[in-house]
Amino acid sequence: MAEVTAQMVKELRTATSAGVNDCKKALEEANGDFETAVEILRKKGLASAAKKASRDTREGIIGNYVHFGGKAAALVELNCETDFVARTEQFQQLARDLAMHVVAARPQWLNREEVPADAVEKESAIYREQTTGSGKPAAVVEKIIEGKLDKWFSDVCFLEQPFIKDPDKKIQDLLTDTVASLGENIRVTRFARLEIGG
Repeated sequence: MAEVTAQMVKELRTATSAGVNDCKKALEEANGDFETAVEILRKKGLASAAKKASRDTREGIIGNYVHFGGKAAALVELNCETDFVARTEQFQQLARDLAMHVVAARPQWLNREEVPADAVEKESAIYREQTTGSGKPAAVVEKIIEGKLDKWFSDVCFLEQPFIKDPDKKIQDLLTDTVASLGENIRVTRFARLEIGG
């Protein structure tokens, strides 16, 4: 078994924001391999984030962003469990980044549950029309429609959109990672976007 040094623990802690003991245990479990230790911590953090998802979020801040030139702006209500976390630099930066994302990505709804049934039906009808006459079996057509709807949801639902600063992560992934890092439940409650002439 590889020796786990204080320097290794420090580097892992810097990279992941996990606790000292958690970093030491992850490095021991990974036999000193840094990347494996990061993966172990991420899995534990995501599991712990899932457990925290039902906890109350009555504190938080309104993140805001005004685009250069003042032509577009956004507000995002980002909630957490305690005022202590709401005041952290990481939480405040997240709120600002989310507001900037709203300005750039123009989400229409927070999540799938908020999308009106008639909007979903309208999109489905368009996709069904596109596949008419394709000669594909009905089950295949339904799968195609389902896939196109998933893509549409990722375009119009805030929590499903790829984050503008890191397109490999969805907004929900960003929130989950922050929950794992800060140790509290965090959620976006609502957002608003304004644009001159829009």
